[in-house]
Amino acid sequence: MTVTFRQASCVLINGCAVLIEGPPGCGKSSLALALIDRGAVLVGDDGVALEAVQGRLWASPPPNIAGLVEVRNVGLVEMPVGEGPVGLLIRLDPAAPRFVDEAAQEEVCGVDVPVIALFPDSPVLHLRAEWAVRKHAQKRANRA
Repeated sequence: MTVTFRQASCVLINGCAVLIEGPPGCGKSSLALALIDRGAVLVGDDGVALEAVQGRLWASPPPNIAGLVEVRNVGLVEMPVGEGPVGLLIRLDPAAPRFVDEAAQEEVCGVDVPVIALFPDSPVLHLRAEWAVRKHAQKRANRA
């Protein structure tokens, strides 16, 4: 199995790894921190190790930054980490569509992963992310 490193933040929500991608400064770490504050577990901040394991995409902390989160204007903060199967990729994008019926799909390490674009400048971005997991990642898990 080949491990790939991807520049993304990643948290576990109820055992489902959620990749958070977007351009620098768009709020990936802030979204991860807000989700962690609501019970998610850190996998990686601004970096995640990915590999295909028995047809599923598996996310784990990259060794060089495991357990570290950059809190803007505060510095690096240490946190416990976890790992697990990726169920959703959230892409922070100011041009995100307002309404989505079905998640798009993207191949990552040979595994199809549902993708949802979210508008990053929202005071309830963490709630939208949780609902995206409920609607799109859970639906995928039920089909597997």
